Amino acid sequence: MWSRFSNPAKFEEMARIAGPISLGLFIVTALIGLGGGLFYSPQDYLQGEAVRMMYVHVPAAWMAMGAYSFIAVMSLVAFVWRHTLADIAARSAALPGAVFTALALFTGAVWGKPTWGAWWVWDARLTSMLILLFTYFGYMAIWQSVPEQVRAARFARILALVGFINIPIIKFSVEWWNSLHQPASILRADGPTIHPTMLLPLFAMIIAYTALFTWLVFLEMRTSLLRQQIEKRSIRAPSRPVNISVGDE
Repeated sequence: MWSRFSNPAKFEEMARIAGPISLGLFIVTALIGLGGGLFYSPQDYLQGEAVRMMYVHVPAAWMAMGAYSFIAVMSLVAFVWRHTLADIAARSAALPGAVFTALALFTGAVWGKPTWGAWWVWDARLTSMLILLFTYFGYMAIWQSVPEQVRAARFARILALVGFINIPIIKFSVEWWNSLHQPASILRADGPTIHPTMLLPLFAMIIAYTALFTWLVFLEMRTSLLRQQIEKRSIRAPSRPVNISVGDE
């Protein structure tokens, strides 16, 4: 399977089908999730209407961690198996992951103001999410600043794997330290604590964000492969001789 997906032609064939499906799934589930979250789900008995920020914030935070986990896995695959497309996949996921992280921080601040009375506090989860955003920036900066692609890929893989230490810190920060964030309410051994009228739209938005991320990664990977093909053809193309004729004076 690895060899199949390391073939750019086979990947292009798969992405041409999976990309539009992901985009269509995003549109459908986003409409369901936003519609259910904004108009169907009830208010929270403590937070009131502010709880509706959950349908944007929580999926963004999940995808911020999910995208970085994807980058770390692809970096490990590139290190161990020298997979041709692994570095391209990891690099393609960096910008969407950074946007999801920034969106999670922004919506968290908007949600935190009416809930906590402050836009920002140096909470363990907030601080570790901010570190994640800076890690995304550092990862992208390596690809942009190191001119030699082989060295850039090596440095980027190392940063991705080292930075992955922050992911479990984000996940378990509310259990390890005193935090304003509530403990896990979805992935629990005894089941979710959220009412189904809120849980179903939230799941729809999580699927929508995942589908959007998948579409963006496929789109950027196809663009990167096309760019590489154009560069290779321009290098291999023989230069045409220029005929200079000098007329009689």
